[in-house]
Amino acid sequence: MNIFIKNLIKITAAALFVFTLAACGDSDAEDAGEKIDEVVTDTGNAIEDACEDVKEGVEAKDEDC
Repeated sequence: MNIFIKNLIKITAAALFVFTLAACGDSDAEDAGEKIDEVVTDTGNAIEDACEDVKEGVEAKDEDC
């Protein structure tokens, strides 16, 4: 579970960084939207990976999240 928390903190920090760049930059709304979509996708993937790592650590029968 410690791995999950570390990954969640990393994801949150990355998301805040991207949102800050999108808010302060001179880019179009479309570019900001694409960045947000990318962060959301990456966040979902990282959470799923962390979940699978936790399940592997506790030797769960079903390792899919």
